[in-house]
Amino acid sequence: MLRDLKSCAIAYSGGLDSTFLIKVAYDTLGVHALAVTATSSTYPQRELEDAKRFAQTIGIPHVIIHSEELDIPEFSGNPPDRCYYCKKELFRKIQQIAQDHHLSVVLDGSNADDTFDYRPGAKACEELGVISPLKEVGLTKQEIRDLSSAMHLESSEKPAFACLASRFPYGEKITEERLKEVESAEGFLFSLGIRQCRVRYHGQIARIEVTLDDVHSIITHAQKIVKRFKKLGFTYITLDLEGYRTGSLNEVLKK
Repeated sequence: MLRDLKSCAIAYSGGLDSTFLIKVAYDTLGVHALAVTATSSTYPQRELEDAKRFAQTIGIPHVIIHSEELDIPEFSGNPPDRCYYCKKELFRKIQQIAQDHHLSVVLDGSNADDTFDYRPGAKACEELGVISPLKEVGLTKQEIRDLSSAMHLESSEKPAFACLASRFPYGEKITEERLKEVESAEGFLFSLGIRQCRVRYHGQIARIEVTLDDVHSIITHAQKIVKRFKKLGFTYITLDLEGYRTGSLNEVLKK
């Protein structure tokens, strides 16, 4: 499929899926593949550094742009379809980059599993003609992880990540200050050796989601966590007994 496309610009977040995609695209198309990473207040600095480092390692041309979703009122108000407005803005900018570099199409790293979750951003991709090769050929998240491992990509062990806006219940206004609170809170949990986590923002309450394997670590470091989270501005710090799961804030939406 990539050979047939001839050239492409790829939305590259540094996560498992887009890392695998830029590696295969670069192996297939060489300099006719371009990685494009968008920075914003919803995108942690640690993810940006990972993206820059890997792109440099494999040698793919890499462009970093700024796309601030908080400037879009339909996004910052945090409606259930906020991702639609974010993706629309982002992919318009990447399309312009592709045009400037004489590249034929824009790709994203959506995979086959994404069809089973609420993904309003997919509508924006469809409207703008963005292609999702991993999804089109039916590759699941686990298959991408397995293939990445076989290719010795360090991203094969990388935990799933979603933009920081996904930590806020729909209707809860997203601000730069609140995003920094969540980013700092999750960064502290990572520093304790917890690899997969989410800190969901519920006003004064921080709801921590971790895998069941990491529950003991949370309990062991409870006092440290409470102290740090209160310093960040939270009043109450809770542990979700259902554990880590993607899209948990979509559970309130009616099917």
